[in-house]
Amino acid sequence: MSLKHHKPTTPSMRFTVLSGFDEITKATPEKSLVRGKKRSAGRNSSGRITVRHRGGGHKRRVRDIDFRRAKKGIPAKVAAIEYDPNRSANLALLHYVDGDKRYIIAPLGLKVGSTIIAAEQAEPEVGNAMPISAIPFGLQLHNIELYPGRGGQLCRGAGVGAQLMAREGKYAQLKLPSGEIRLVNVKCYATIGRVGNIDHENINLGKAGRKRWKGIRPTVRGVAMNPVDHPMGGGEGRTSGGGHPVSPWGQLAKGKKTRSRSKPSNKFIVKRRK
Repeated sequence: MSLKHHKPTTPSMRFTVLSGFDEITKATPEKSLVRGKKRSAGRNSSGRITVRHRGGGHKRRVRDIDFRRAKKGIPAKVAAIEYDPNRSANLALLHYVDGDKRYIIAPLGLKVGSTIIAAEQAEPEVGNAMPISAIPFGLQLHNIELYPGRGGQLCRGAGVGAQLMAREGKYAQLKLPSGEIRLVNVKCYATIGRVGNIDHENINLGKAGRKRWKGIRPTVRGVAMNPVDHPMGGGEGRTSGGGHPVSPWGQLAKGKKTRSRSKPSNKFIVKRRK
């Protein structure tokens, strides 16, 4: 993926860095694999805001993605690489030999015209999906299942990948992008390779308006508010708060561990990320 820098014709364009979209080979999505998306603007079923700073933005359509790689043993040809407005990664459109079409997350290095497959005895090549029990050690993996048959839940963002470290009994050790080492059932499927679009982290939107196009509303700092509005508000003159940074509801914002000690999945974490 290439990045596109702009001439500083305006103050915002001076810092704008966007994707060159050179990997994209098809501009319009496959009509049979998209559906409308109803937006909630961060509100729950009662109409209360539960996720702040959401709302507005351009219309989007949801792409139906095959995270389960459900068509086992059937080869598919990569027909196109497409942009998805709902995630940081690109999508690969697959045409199966039986005539079916599916989307998957596009791994790094997957080319149009390549043939990939999801099977227990597949070759460990980029784009192929197979059980962790059959994958050689040291390979980068993405779209990893946490429970067999549920579909990939780990490592789905642009540029990420987990490394297969070891296997013992019915569990394998995976080193996740955060540095955490976690046990995953060896029956779970994973896709070979890293997720593509690796330069996504270097994009600079350049102006507030482009953030609004994405449906992200402004964030006001707590120290800029009054005491009635935020625990860090108020003070004579400009002040950084004086105390530890907290959320609007008083929860410590930096360093406090928020993971429940009684969470059932704690037993699968071999090494924490911190």
